[in-house]
Amino acid sequence: MFYHHRLKVYELALLTAKRVPSLTRNWPYYLSDQVKRAISSVILNIAEGNGRYGLKDRKRFFNIASASAKESASAFDIAFAYGLTSQIDYQRMQDDLLQVVKMLSKLS
Repeated sequence: MFYHHRLKVYELALLTAKRVPSLTRNWPYYLSDQVKRAISSVILNIAEGNGRYGLKDRKRFFNIASASAKESASAFDIAFAYGLTSQIDYQRMQDDLLQVVKMLSKLS
């Protein structure tokens, strides 16, 4: 098992990402693609950051992951404003992404 698999923030980010394809199925391509790339960046940067030994380098990757989580949340803001997602799905994604950001801030 890789060390990043032991991180609760990694688990939450991955569970959140698993919901994205079904939630974005009927979105315009540009917005669906953007949120998929952003949420993937969260997960990839958590894994890469956790593999770094220097504290400064590790923090840099966790900060990038946090910024990507915020980008993902903003994409859902747009989708909700455009009527592409339900209030329930929107709020759940916002809550989970905010939790990811909070968890990452404790790691960096």
